[in-house]
Amino acid sequence: MNQQTRQHAPPDQVSADQVQRAIHEGGRALVELAERVGRQVKNEGLTTNQIRNIYGLVKKMEMKGFSAHELMMLKPKMAYAAARASGRGAQILSKVLSHAIDAVGSDASKFPRFVDLFEAILAYHKAAGGK
Repeated sequence: MNQQTRQHAPPDQVSADQVQRAIHEGGRALVELAERVGRQVKNEGLTTNQIRNIYGLVKKMEMKGFSAHELMMLKPKMAYAAARASGRGAQILSKVLSHAIDAVGSDASKFPRFVDLFEAILAYHKAAGGK
């Protein structure tokens, strides 16, 4: 996304560049993004139950080892879950995590940051009162 596009994006939307930066840099960039997204998806009605299946798949992947193919296959699973969910929260989370999957690509060394981002979003979702 170029600079001009980013300037005109609505303030509640997360750009692919912001997610990519969080995956590449980690630390503050990752935590700030996760806090913003966690609060936003909670406010848009996302429940913990709606993301439990995807989170479970990510944790299984983390335990057995990185697979670029399995990671990429999370995208259609998230799209399906988002289409079934009420509210925009699941769609927002799906979009953010899809950008994160793209940022990881086939680089196994970036996968732990993807897991960190997902876990941090869930933590901030819960901290914001998500059920």
